Amino acid sequence: MYDVLIVGGGPAGISAAVYLQRFKRNIIVIAKDHGALGSTTHIENYYGFENPITGKELVEAGFAQARRLGVNIHENEEVLSINGSGPFNIKTNGGEYLTKTVLLTTGMNRPNLRVKGFTTLQGKGISFCGICDGFLYRNKKIGILGAGDFMAEELEVLRNFSNNLTVFTNGESLSVSTHEYPVVTEPLVELLGVDSLTGVKTQAKTYDLDALFIAAGTPSASDFAVRMGAFVNQKNEIEVDPNFSTNIAGLYAAGDCIGGLLQISKAVSDGAQAALAINKYLKTITS
Repeated sequence: MYDVLIVGGGPAGISAAVYLQRFKRNIIVIAKDHGALGSTTHIENYYGFENPITGKELVEAGFAQARRLGVNIHENEEVLSINGSGPFNIKTNGGEYLTKTVLLTTGMNRPNLRVKGFTTLQGKGISFCGICDGFLYRNKKIGILGAGDFMAEELEVLRNFSNNLTVFTNGESLSVSTHEYPVVTEPLVELLGVDSLTGVKTQAKTYDLDALFIAAGTPSASDFAVRMGAFVNQKNEIEVDPNFSTNIAGLYAAGDCIGGLLQISKAVSDGAQAALAINKYLKTITS
């Protein structure tokens, strides 16, 4: 069992990992990719670099530093679900892990579906959480939007509430099994309804629906938080106390996912402070 599992390999996650490794904690970092920072081409406001640096270079330098200190980093591995509480059970596309604490540092990446009706129908039949809202649509017509592992994980949850399920890939190539459920591959052009969702329209056809669950791409830190019952504000930011702890014991968050100044320097600071708080917490549960 790990002392700490860090979800995300950006500045907040790696900064925390460096501190926790120096505290001789048994930790692991799960990093699907380089995140939003990895696509940044020009950084010149971060301390210590005479010349501009790319986000990819900065992320890789952080990985190299952490590994030199002995940090266990699993790249190209995606966290799909987090369950339990002390210990937490983490399921990824590469395996399962048990950990005493979890630090969420995946930033903000809730999908913005550029389809007519998406904004106005959120909370009116459009949901981002099967565990949270699936029960509301038991035995109803449910759609799920996505094409990868995250969608498959949500599909397993929604199967408990209805057999009338349809997968919409929105033009993406399906990479996972959908069991016996129908799959619609055409891109969506409109979400229908006024006071509540009544259906979706693709380039080829209209489908009646009572709910559409969004599970496209990779789950963000707030997605995990909501599923676990942690508090998230209207800006989709995870609420934490001054010690970077959520309302769930052992679950912490740092970096862009908690809001504030969305800069690398702030994320590094968050990670360091969260590591100190986690180390202190671990002493209370192992003493």
